[in-house]
Amino acid sequence: MSASAALTPEERVSQLAAMVGEEHTRLRGETAQTIEVAPGDIQQVAEVLRFAHANSLSVMPSGGGTKLGWGNTLTADIELSMKRLNQLREHAWQDMTCTVQAGSSWTAMQDALKTHGQMVALDPLCPERATVGGIVACNDSGALRLKYGGLRDLIIGMTMVLADGTIAKSGGKVVKNVAGYDMHKLLTGSFGTLGVIAEVNFRLHPVEEHRQTWTAVGTGAEAAPAASSLAEPLRMLLDSQMTPSCVQLRILRGECALDICVAAPPECLGEYEKLIGNILGTLVIRKSGEEVWNARQQLFDDNDALVLKVSVLPTEICSLAAELHQWTAGDGTDPELVAQATGLMTVAVHSSTDAALLALMERLRARVSKSGGSVVALQIPGRLRGSVDVWGPDRGAFSLMREIKRRFDPGRSLNPGRFVGNI
Repeated sequence: MSASAALTPEERVSQLAAMVGEEHTRLRGETAQTIEVAPGDIQQVAEVLRFAHANSLSVMPSGGGTKLGWGNTLTADIELSMKRLNQLREHAWQDMTCTVQAGSSWTAMQDALKTHGQMVALDPLCPERATVGGIVACNDSGALRLKYGGLRDLIIGMTMVLADGTIAKSGGKVVKNVAGYDMHKLLTGSFGTLGVIAEVNFRLHPVEEHRQTWTAVGTGAEAAPAASSLAEPLRMLLDSQMTPSCVQLRILRGECALDICVAAPPECLGEYEKLIGNILGTLVIRKSGEEVWNARQQLFDDNDALVLKVSVLPTEICSLAAELHQWTAGDGTDPELVAQATGLMTVAVHSSTDAALLALMERLRARVSKSGGSVVALQIPGRLRGSVDVWGPDRGAFSLMREIKRRFDPGRSLNPGRFVGNI
C-alpha cells in the first residue's frame, strides 16, 4: 500500500495544517476531495511540495484563479494557493528592477512601482485579480508587447520551488546578468507543470504618463472587406519610423477598426497625429479613450463563447480576419476578434451549434499551420469541456517537452495533464 493510500483526507489535512496553520487549510469537495492550502512563505511552499512528493499527491498551484480554466481540465489532490505571498519585496528604482512575490496581484504591484514612476511594461488580462505567478505561468501579455516585448524579455530572475521541494534560483536582480541557466524562461508559460513560481525579478520601464490612442475604421459595410482595407495601412505603419506602444486590429459588435497608441511628450502628440494621418491615407481617424485596450478582455465576458488564441505572422492578421468572416458568413456563427500587431490574435466564436464551433476551430488550425502558426482554446463552453482538443496537433516538440517534464517532475505531481500533450 502506498503512503498516499495509507493517509485519509482528514490525515492529509491535519499534516498540512501543521505546516501552514489550520486557518490556511481546508478540505472541499464531496467525491473528489481537494485540500486547499495557503503557505505563508517559500519554506512552507517547499514543505507542502515535499509532503506531496513523498505521498504521491498531485498539486495545482493557484493565484487569482482567472486562468484556471486554461489548458486541460485538472482535479488535483492539493490546491496550493499563493495568495499569502503577495509582497513587493524589493524595488531598486535606481537600477530599474524589482522583486515581487508570486501571489501579488498585477495591479497591486504596478501601483507600488508607480511611486517612482516605473512599471512592468506588460498589460495582461484581469490585472486586478490575476497574480504575478499566474500571469508568468500562463505567459499572458497584451498589446504593449509590440514595444516592450513579452514576459521572457522582462523577467531577469526567478525563485521557484521544484516538485521535490527544492528551492531554486535562476538569473539575478540586475539587467546585465549572464550567470547560470535561464530556467526562468523555461518556467514562463509552463502552466505550473515544472515548478511553483515563488518570486519574480523584473526589469522596469518608465510609466507612460502621456498616451494618446487613435482609431481608424476600415472601409466596407462587412467585416471581411473592412479588415482587408486595413492590411496595407497596417503594413505601412509597422514599416515606418514610428515606435507606437500598442497597435491592434479590432472586430467587435460590427465595427472593424485599427487602434494605435503612442506615448510621447504632450507637445509631440500633434505631430504624431499628422504622421499617422499621412500613413493611413484616406482612412477616417478619430481619438479614442483607453477603454479600447480592454477589447481583448471583453471577448471572455460570454462564458458560452469559444475563445481561441491564434498565433500567426504579423503580416497575416488582416487577411486571416477577413477569411474568418468569409467562412462564417450566413451560417449563424458570429466571430469577434482582437489581433495584436505582433501576430497574436484572440478570437471569440459564438454559434448556435457545437458542430459549427468545432468545425471552425479545426479549419483555423489547418489554415494557420501552413505558415507555422497555432490555435489554442483558452475558454471552452462548459458543455464542450473534455471534447475539445485544447492545444492542437503535435508540431514536433511533444517528445522534448515530455523529457523536460520528466527531468523536472518525474513523479508528475505538478498540474499533471494540464499542458501540451497531457504533460
